[in-house]
Amino acid sequence: MDNRRDFLKKTALAGTALVAGGGLLESCKRGDSVRAGNSVGSSKLIVPKAAGVPITGTFLDEISHDIPHQNWGEAEWDRDFAYMKAVGIRDVIVIRCGYRKFLTYPSPYLLKKGCYMPSVDLVDMFCRLSDKYGMKFWFGLYDSGVRYPDGAAEDMENNKFVIEEAWEMYGRKYKSFSGWYLSKEFSRRRMGMIDAYHALGRQCKDISGGHPTFISPFIDGKKQVYKEKEVTVVEHERDWDEIFSGIHDVVDACAFQDGHVDYDELDMYLTVNKRLADKYGMQSWTNAETFDRDMPIRFLPIKFDKLRFKLEAAKRCGYDKAITFEFSHFMSPQSAYLQAGHLYDRYCEYFGI
Repeated sequence: MDNRRDFLKKTALAGTALVAGGGLLESCKRGDSVRAGNSVGSSKLIVPKAAGVPITGTFLDEISHDIPHQNWGEAEWDRDFAYMKAVGIRDVIVIRCGYRKFLTYPSPYLLKKGCYMPSVDLVDMFCRLSDKYGMKFWFGLYDSGVRYPDGAAEDMENNKFVIEEAWEMYGRKYKSFSGWYLSKEFSRRRMGMIDAYHALGRQCKDISGGHPTFISPFIDGKKQVYKEKEVTVVEHERDWDEIFSGIHDVVDACAFQDGHVDYDELDMYLTVNKRLADKYGMQSWTNAETFDRDMPIRFLPIKFDKLRFKLEAAKRCGYDKAITFEFSHFMSPQSAYLQAGHLYDRYCEYFGI
């Protein structure tokens, strides 16, 4: 197989053949036998059930950097919120309200800056669905796509207006609007990042009367994004001790991404991350990625055992909250990836849902 495009084409053709061959996909609802408790459809687990931290939050990625869009309308999103609710997800986070020139909502400010008009106000839709399903909605800030330190001033300036717009357009209107996500991702200290996090966190909290904020950085481990020098746990702790000391008064929680280090290194990093968060009075969550960083194709739904390893490591290290990137592509029964629905079923078996 030459590349990802060939793979996706072959997968799509296979799915078309199944539908044409007697409506198999329609008649065989994925996972119904498992969730109905049918012993024939259930796996015989040889490990303890529910030994990991359950996932109670997910990002919503509709301004994607490196995964394909599923082109869902409101009907599909409504079903997905129902699937999320069924497995205990209570928090949904728009990972970014805009990325470069693409937007999730019709921002008056960013449209004047040359961004593209979206066909649907996704933020309004997500807030309505969050209200409907009793979930908490978190608004992710705008990302110019320029790495720091070059993009720090631009991001702070743009988000001054975005934060005001978001609160006026959605925060005052919807009960579900519960918090803010500072969307720029970091792994180590970079010039301007502490000041940017602090300024944006302060504005978010001030305008909303104290709504919580959180960040989800990554770790420069063996599977790091930018292929820079691999960080040691000592260097990681030193960097984030300094960062937390500068932002803890305006950032309430930190959910480190768990996919950049090996599975047998997770306990070490999770322990350090929680110790630092506790030191500064912040909440420590884990971002249990549901896509697989070990495959040559970027990105496919993760193997269930890998997800289990990560959730169980978080439990061992004293975590009580896990979020994920991200349910709709990599764990939803209606995802474009067939494997995602199977991951949903294995997750339900494991947690007895």
